[in-house]
Amino acid sequence: MKAVRLHGRGGPEQLVYEEAPQPQPGPGEVLARVGASGVIANELKWDETYQTVDGAPRPLPIPGHDLSGEVAAVGPGVTDLTMGDAVYALIAFRRDGADADYVIALPSELAPRPRTLDDTQAAAVPLSALTAWQALFVHGGLSAGQTALIHGAAGGVGVFATQLARWKGARVITTASARNADFVRALGADEVIDYATTRFDEVVHDADVVFDAVGGDTLARSWRVVKPGGALVSVVSPLSGQPVRDDIRYIYFIVEPSGAQLREIGALIDAGQLHPIVDRVFPLAQARQAYEAAATGHPRGKIVITVP
Repeated sequence: MKAVRLHGRGGPEQLVYEEAPQPQPGPGEVLARVGASGVIANELKWDETYQTVDGAPRPLPIPGHDLSGEVAAVGPGVTDLTMGDAVYALIAFRRDGADADYVIALPSELAPRPRTLDDTQAAAVPLSALTAWQALFVHGGLSAGQTALIHGAAGGVGVFATQLARWKGARVITTASARNADFVRALGADEVIDYATTRFDEVVHDADVVFDAVGGDTLARSWRVVKPGGALVSVVSPLSGQPVRDDIRYIYFIVEPSGAQLREIGALIDAGQLHPIVDRVFPLAQARQAYEAAATGHPRGKIVITVP
């Protein structure tokens, strides 16, 4: 099969489009024919990308853990999926990803692809939507009538966090660039703060949940705007040392695959409550360019790789 593999640890320059052995499903596994994969630029920096589930070095790993495609074969013990089923998934990071013709997935990772999406649109969903879902609802406990502050609202995760917070019935405040203000408002933001001209911590007070996917100074200043008893949720930095405040919860987490949550997200998409945003599309043979664009171009939503 054709695949994109990492020939060393580093950035997009390590990606090579080449022939690779086609995997075969073992017991409890599913072989999926890839239609499209979502670009996760940061995964080229993660230790998990270069390790097996046991932590051993993994040679020539295949990135691209956002999958949309169809079931090509099932291993022994898989009874709830059949050949030809349209599926999408976030695949665990310590296994090969979907920047290839075929990929192995687990039934627990897979969900039916939303009926209203094609593969290109669906590949923009899994990691970003699951990260937003778990940040706001699993870790943040966001509920109707509360206030959510979402940083980086025009990015791959931010577009889903903004829409999901709005769907939940929260008041949604976001930070974004001026050029993305109208775009983010259309996603459901009640207020958009231009981070280049306004310090959000001077105008936002008593947020119930702050979701940070930016880090750095943005994360440091976010402690000030959370109301007592609220939550500051980050996917960027674990807590180093003592918390700045002991009257709020600080949660750092790494997104987990969940076919069950993707089913709920898919139902919202099919009901018109949630919309994936695809910034640009590249063919598999141009995966290096796709990862370069994702790392440096500040895309709106997701960059997607299609597999012919």
